[in-house]
This record gives sequence, structure tokens and C-alpha cells, in this order.
Amino acid sequence: MPDSPIRIKTISQFHVLRGLPKPKHPLISVINFEDMAPAAESINQSLMFDFYMISVKRGMDHKYRYGQQDYDFDEGVMFCMAPHQILSIIREENGKNPSGWMMIIHPDFLWNTVMASAIKRYEFFDYYVNEALFLSEDEEIRIQQIADNIRQEYQTNIDKFSQSIIISQLETLLNYSERFYQRQFITRHKAHHQFLERLEILLKDYFEVNDLKERGLPSVQFLSEKLKMSQYYMRSLLKSLTGQTTQQHIHEKLIEKAKEKLSTTELSVSEIAYELGFEHSQSFSKLFKSKTDLSPQEFRKSLN
Repeated sequence: MPDSPIRIKTISQFHVLRGLPKPKHPLISVINFEDMAPAAESINQSLMFDFYMISVKRGMDHKYRYGQQDYDFDEGVMFCMAPHQILSIIREENGKNPSGWMMIIHPDFLWNTVMASAIKRYEFFDYYVNEALFLSEDEEIRIQQIADNIRQEYQTNIDKFSQSIIISQLETLLNYSERFYQRQFITRHKAHHQFLERLEILLKDYFEVNDLKERGLPSVQFLSEKLKMSQYYMRSLLKSLTGQTTQQHIHEKLIEKAKEKLSTTELSVSEIAYELGFEHSQSFSKLFKSKTDLSPQEFRKSLN
């Protein structure tokens, strides 16, 4: 089994890791690759981010492995990742940073906005996609302009309009990206499901049914049976790929569902706990705080 990936939970943590100044905004950042410090000494490295990443790169001298597939960057410059996906990097000795930029967006920036759920419909964030997007010169300029607008907005004085303006710009960027991807991959067939991909779909389908109060959380046994592998092997494989146990991975999806209910409904914390299959709301609140460092009430207040 490979070593567990390095998990980067916050944008501030990423800035520290790559020798960048403190971010201007804690939940969104646009970074030039030329400004980053050289990567760690390790030639082979696996990373897992707790945030979305959109990047435009040129001058690549290393290879990517995305999930369990090799990622084709030879003919492309644009690459997108969703939270909790695994990116393995194989670097050349004394490799240099590529040119270009990356945008990183923490999911908490999207809560209580149209993009909280809408961002999940863009399939280029999926493990399915194993090719980077080749951009024409005009397309790259257009994407660059939108990224620059977003950076300029969060670097100015933040006010009550800032988030909605940035969200609008982000949606425009993703819609253009969708157009460009559809143009490039119109004949592309989705690859066979790999382990992480199948697990993601299985959990997504389970949580979307919305009857957790009757069914309870998905058990490790349930997942192992659906994936046709032993509980021990599934746990070992997931641990090696994501650094999380199966139970921890289930809890990540539960917290995502809880944030959705806290931000989009008027249900009390006790009602939300019951809908999510908890007999006692205290148990739900304790788990939520252990994962987010906020109580459910504090999270809800932070959205206002």
C-alpha cells in the first residue's frame, strides 16, 4: 500500500506549505505558480485537498496520477479537482514550478449560495475525467480575465456584496469551462469505475434519498457488500488512498449533508439531527464540532 496522502484542510495551510503570504481571504485564493516556493523534497507525493481547485498550467515537467488513473497533461493546460480527491505527483529531479495560476475555493465559501449545490453538476471535477483541458489562446485569455476579476474583488475591501459578486464570476468561469470541456471531450467515453469513484457515487446516492432517520447512516458492512470487497481490505485501501478510515469517510459525507440542511432550511438542530439518523442531538452536535471546529448553531450564525 502507498503512503497516506498529505491532507491540506485550509487555504491558509496551503499558503504556508508553498511559502506564500497569508491569504487575503480565508476561503478563496488565486495564486500564481511562479510565486510558490519549490515543492517538498519528495519526488513522489500524494495530496488531498479539502477545497476545490481550478488551475491553468504551462511548462509541466512532472506527471499526475488522479485517483487511480494517470492524468494526461501532455496536451492540456486546465485541470480541476473537487474536495477529498487524491492527486499523486511524480516530479523530475530539480523540477521547476509550471507557469500559470490556480484558484482554490473552500466549500464553506459556497454555503448559502446557488453554487453550493450547482458546483457538483460540473463533471470536470469528477475522477471520470482523466484529461486536462486544452485551451486556445482566446479561451485562456477569457478564463484568465475572470480569475483576475475574482482576485481583484476579494483583495479589495470586503463588504456585503463581495461574496455574491465572486460567486457570479465563479459561475461564469465554470460555465465557460463546461463549454470548453464539451468541445474537447465530445467523443470521450467515461472510464470504468475505480474504487474511489464507485464509493463516491454509492455514498452520494445513499445520502440523497433523504430517509436517514429510517435507514440510519450507511454501515461499513453495507459499503463492503456493495463494493464486493472485505471490510478490512476496503478500510486498508481507503486509508492508504485518503488517510481516512471508512467510518471517517462516511462522517465527511454526513457533515456535508448537515451543512446543507443548516444553510438551506429553518429546521432546528434537534430536527436536523433526527433527520440525519441521530437518536440524540447532542451526539450530532459533538460529531459536527469535531469535524468543523464549530457547533451547528455557530456554523448557521456564520452564514448570516
